[in-house]
Amino acid sequence: MTKEAKVLVIQDIKEMLQDAKVVYVANLEGMNAAATSEFRRLAFKQNITMKVVKNTMLQKAMEQMEGVDYSDMFPSFKGNTALMISETANAPAKLIQGFRKKAEIPALKAAYLQETFYIGDENLTTLVNIKSREEMIGEIITLLQSPLRNVLSALQNKEDAAGKAEEAAPEEAKAEETPATEAAPEASAEAPEAPSAE
Repeated sequence: MTKEAKVLVIQDIKEMLQDAKVVYVANLEGMNAAATSEFRRLAFKQNITMKVVKNTMLQKAMEQMEGVDYSDMFPSFKGNTALMISETANAPAKLIQGFRKKAEIPALKAAYLQETFYIGDENLTTLVNIKSREEMIGEIITLLQSPLRNVLSALQNKEDAAGKAEEAAPEEAKAEETPATEAAPEASAEAPEAPSAE
């Protein structure tokens, strides 16, 4: 590879890393062409950008990046390497784990997400269980909505109770008024009888 070609490859990797919040490095060594194509297809389907890279090129590109010091990952750069970039924190880990149901590869070399480095395949399960930004937002919204629902439900119950009390009040008033009007004629009927006794 010419020096110019190497510069272009490094630049391409840097562009992938530029705004990346989720960076995975996987080992695809031992995967045949068909398996690699299938893995690429599944990555594309899950919005994961994937590129098979040379370790030296990846390291040089990462060394030139500002803002993140990727040096913790460098010792894992051995053998065949695939760079995976995603918007979803656990998507590459789930892809690797799901693909390994058929075979022992690919393996996780390293990952960088949420300002933390995960080095080694033993971190795969941890990464699979990390919640994505969308999942966390959904949980927060649910938590915020729960007390609001309780308040609205309590207010609704209070309004229903007040409405029933208002409906019951006129009926009670009518019940109290009715005997009073009936008692008045009886009293007037008794009044004329008193003078006739003389």
